[in-house]
Amino acid sequence: MLCLGLSGGLDKVYENRFQIANTFMHDGAAVLVRDGQVIAAVEEERLNRIKHSNKLPISSVQYCLSAAGVQLSEIDHVAYYATEAYCNAMLENMLASEPDASIPLDAKFLVQQLLAQEFGSELDPSRISFVSHHQAHAVSAFAMSGFEQSLIFAIDGSGDFQSGLVAVGSGAEISQLATFPENNSLGLFYLEVIRYLGYGLFDEYKVMGLAPYGDPVPYRELFEQFYELSANGEYRVHLDRIGPTLLRTIQVRQKGMPFTQQHKDVSASLQEALERIVFHILRHHREATGMTRLCLAGGVAHNCSMNGKLLYSGLFEDIFVQPASHDAGCALGAALIVSGELGRPAPRARLQEVYWGPDLASDHAVEEELKAWAGHLEFERTEEVADRAAEWMAGGAVIGWVQGRSEFGPRALGNRSILADPRPATNKDRINAMVKKREGYRPFAPSVLEEDAREFFDLPGSACEFPFMNFVVRVRDSKRGLLGAITHVDGTARLQTVSRKASPAYWDVINAFKQRTGIPILLNTSFNNNAEPIVDSVADSIATFLTTELDGLVVGPFLVKKRAATLEDWTALAVSLPPYVSLYKVRAHTALDRQETVCEIRTDHSSRDGVRISPELFDLLTRIEGEAVLADLLDTITLDQAQREALTGELRRLWEQRRVRMRPSQAARVHQN
Repeated sequence: MLCLGLSGGLDKVYENRFQIANTFMHDGAAVLVRDGQVIAAVEEERLNRIKHSNKLPISSVQYCLSAAGVQLSEIDHVAYYATEAYCNAMLENMLASEPDASIPLDAKFLVQQLLAQEFGSELDPSRISFVSHHQAHAVSAFAMSGFEQSLIFAIDGSGDFQSGLVAVGSGAEISQLATFPENNSLGLFYLEVIRYLGYGLFDEYKVMGLAPYGDPVPYRELFEQFYELSANGEYRVHLDRIGPTLLRTIQVRQKGMPFTQQHKDVSASLQEALERIVFHILRHHREATGMTRLCLAGGVAHNCSMNGKLLYSGLFEDIFVQPASHDAGCALGAALIVSGELGRPAPRARLQEVYWGPDLASDHAVEEELKAWAGHLEFERTEEVADRAAEWMAGGAVIGWVQGRSEFGPRALGNRSILADPRPATNKDRINAMVKKREGYRPFAPSVLEEDAREFFDLPGSACEFPFMNFVVRVRDSKRGLLGAITHVDGTARLQTVSRKASPAYWDVINAFKQRTGIPILLNTSFNNNAEPIVDSVADSIATFLTTELDGLVVGPFLVKKRAATLEDWTALAVSLPPYVSLYKVRAHTALDRQETVCEIRTDHSSRDGVRISPELFDLLTRIEGEAVLADLLDTITLDQAQREALTGELRRLWEQRRVRMRPSQAARVHQN
């Protein structure tokens, strides 16, 4: 029995027809389960390279079908991660704002139509379902927890006009206890506050990392005006009070401005308020139900500081957090819901790993890809890849590490990771500034061999398995000075324990580092820069390696270093525009307060996302039909050497921002072969 779960929007990658609906539909993904067991899952952003993709997960579905060796017509059931009524309401809202839009108002018919267009087979409508958003969150956690019974808390910003639920799971059944309306959303509560800290949607985790630098006391009473706690675990948030109060109380931070102590204190007060509300809800339902285990899902469940507080509180004997708790995880929940309804529930077993995405190509194919970049890369193959990688890191190198199948969810768990020595505090600053190109305060996670975790981390009770970076835990006092790169300012770390059984290649490289240094830990962060999702393919990893200051790259059995590429090497590359990019000429104010026509490249159809480019590069890019070799493009206009270098440099900067694509031309590949 094959069941396919979907999350995300309804547009193709180059479309923006459903802009209103897409505001609520993001983190597209596809998950395929056979008889209740996951066989393939990937987020659409990993494949279409659009962060938090709100597009129809076409590439994700293609991958899942390919992994199973089936056609769409062979899928027994397809489930979408929102109710049919909610989807129809979104379509009606869109039609009200765009009366001329030629779209059907029947969501089921629309999904059927879109899948038929892409995959050439029209599913019977009876094989397409829409499931409750928060029920999908709940099932995605409980079904993967291994618990026979537990309390379930699914909480996020919004979905199906609600923001969460509390339920009890028992066997294959989930009984709902309470729901939370959208106007009482803890996700929106968090989001509304961080707007005044220079952040927005999808930046919540950044503020969580900033909070330990602040003190919640100065703004505690202020934040108590924003929510009320009442009997029976009930609460109320006053979203309408937040903006007016903060505007007259704090200096609003604009994006890019430095953080003041005031901003840090507000972050600390916000985090404290969230935790206080969550504990209030859970204490009541823990006492009312007698449940000693807890499952968490929904975007708010990615707040690993909150999860850590719950862990140490002793309120529950065991806590399971769904590793893809955001909306992509609803694709998993949707697939499991319909699989259960068809008599194939998920086996009752604790989730151990989420390496469900595309695998690396064969060693031969990887080698051919590396050869095509001969002007930019040098590489060697080795049978001692873990030992050599560990040697690099022990010597101070920061490396990209790409092995096996990619992870499902927002965390790099050792298959698509940037790795480094966890000891020097300077590694944190270096990676933030030179690789991730992000705020310097943000911490990095440690990956530790499971059997050595308790030596370095103060873990509550008998817990020793933390495979998904879902909990912030305490670094032992005696180890904090040693682990300077992964210990946060408050003495904590977002821990990943690594099992030899679940992740043998990753275990091997950490163990090899231990043999050299005595430290069974590596700094682990996602393999991407600030402009892109986590890498998935070999091509992705090469692009990120060449556009960051990483020292080395390990892909399968290959050790890769950079060459000093010449201008000729760069201009030999083929250039193309991603399907989500558009070129514009617009009237804009200059620094002298005059209006003139400027050229922009945008990754959506909003001027807010525009990056200005030179008229010369604009002209060059408009000449591309599909893909063109840069040298050939430059030859179409009269340029001296300095101008060729300047345009190539400007193009490379756009490549770093993932607004253009650069890769070896087909001719270069043939030549290398």
